[in-house]
Amino acid sequence: MRIRTATMEDLPAVTAVEAACFPAAEAAGEADFAARLHVYPDHFWLMEDEDGTLVSFINGLVTDEPTLRDEMYEDASMHDEKGAWQMIFGVNTLPAYRRQGLAAQVMERVIADARAQGRRGCVLTCKDRLIHYYEKFGFQNEGVSQSVHGGVVWYDMRLTF
Repeated sequence: MRIRTATMEDLPAVTAVEAACFPAAEAAGEADFAARLHVYPDHFWLMEDEDGTLVSFINGLVTDEPTLRDEMYEDASMHDEKGAWQMIFGVNTLPAYRRQGLAAQVMERVIADARAQGRRGCVLTCKDRLIHYYEKFGFQNEGVSQSVHGGVVWYDMRLTF
């Protein structure tokens, strides 16, 4: 398995993996990913298997804003390459590849890259059943998020370096 950043050529694969990992109300669509890939392709971390198949990825913009807001999912122009916080929009792993530690490998790379880039840390939102998973990486639960993305309850999680 190898981890690399994205190009626009990855658009179909990224869109397909997202659709396999999230309910339709929560999944980003092709147009959203196209806008993100146009503005911040280096903030997509893609894990491919030995055949070059995309099996897991994480993406998100960088901002000085300390909290992940729903508007960030839809507005790639909110990205600020010099921003303090690496936002994490989605942690995706194809169902057939889960429970092998692949998402953890990608997350460790995201964290390492954000640290090397001089960020203050990483921010994400998650459902209550995943709080303990992100705590393993050092994220702290900051409580129920203001997010209404997908019509579900989210929790703000922050990893400060």
